[in-house]
Amino acid sequence: MAYVLSAFLVSLIVSLFLVRQARLRPRFGVDSDTTGVQKYHANPVPRVGGISILLGMIPVCAVAYHRDPEILRDLLVLFACAMPVFLGGLCEDLFRNARVLVRLLLAIVSGALVYWWLGAAVTRIDVFGIDSLLKIAAVSLVFTSFTIAGAANAINIIDGYNGLAAVVSGMILAGLGYVAFYLGDRLILVAAVGMLGAIGGFLIWNYPRGLIFLGDGGAYFIGFMIGTLSVVMLARHPQVSAWFPLLLCIYPVFETLFSIYRKKFVRGKSPGAPDGVHLHMLVYKRLVRWAVGSTEARLLTERNAMTSPYLWVLSSLAIIPAVLFWQYEIPLIICTVLFATSYVILYRTLVLFRMPKWMVLQKKRRG
Repeated sequence: MAYVLSAFLVSLIVSLFLVRQARLRPRFGVDSDTTGVQKYHANPVPRVGGISILLGMIPVCAVAYHRDPEILRDLLVLFACAMPVFLGGLCEDLFRNARVLVRLLLAIVSGALVYWWLGAAVTRIDVFGIDSLLKIAAVSLVFTSFTIAGAANAINIIDGYNGLAAVVSGMILAGLGYVAFYLGDRLILVAAVGMLGAIGGFLIWNYPRGLIFLGDGGAYFIGFMIGTLSVVMLARHPQVSAWFPLLLCIYPVFETLFSIYRKKFVRGKSPGAPDGVHLHMLVYKRLVRWAVGSTEARLLTERNAMTSPYLWVLSSLAIIPAVLFWQYEIPLIICTVLFATSYVILYRTLVLFRMPKWMVLQKKRRG
């Protein structure tokens, strides 16, 4: 409880400070673009929420110093490994001049540091033929680096609406924390619950009103933590199926893979180019028809906030079975395939305007 509460309070206070500073000195780190293809807010908003998440983890280290000194070194190393990807995202939040490729390379560097400094590596994915290749150190290094970088970018991709990335990440971290508690792994447990507290403090100001955004720095940091804790769990505990973290994170992971396929092979565009047809954007456009066409800030904010719960439910349909069957490979594989199939069917349904009426939130009627 001390880990969660301390991280929550620090993140809550820092987020409030950032919101106030953005209003008093709206220079750096404020998203003033309300007309872009991926913009769904009505007023300028600070996008440096990652600072509050990162600072929220400082008291977690302080509490660990007194309660779990044996994991303090690994905690500090974990946060040191996160610095390249976090700072790359923060530079984009502050100055808008960090290129996509540079941020991707920094994410890969962070993943490589986990391999070297923390000694955690992906040596199995429970797929015949590939596991033998992962026994080769160079292959394992590359796979580990790209896995963690992929997780960081996956959370960034779904960070499009108030509360979406934060709550989905919170559910994933809760799943990791639950299994870590069962396994008796204090490092993963403390890091997971600490992140939950920090995300909770940020979420107070992010949902539903959207007073502050995670930004690239925050999304990258959270994704890095999820990816790294997943790698550490697989490296330390052979009884955990490699399909557990995949199913746990399948919504942001599959969203990323599907977006790359859609942009590169269907539309012939760069995978890094922004567009307006991610699943969460289609939910906003097709299902949440609350106040469609309105330019009133209050109604736009309400419509934004009403989008995220659809994706929370979708993500929970993967997270719940992942937590239930974390040791059992066959059920995890079946659930992974079912989720991927359901995602494609849902996406196609939204694109073709064939949504069931019970799923559509209609335009607000004025009396």
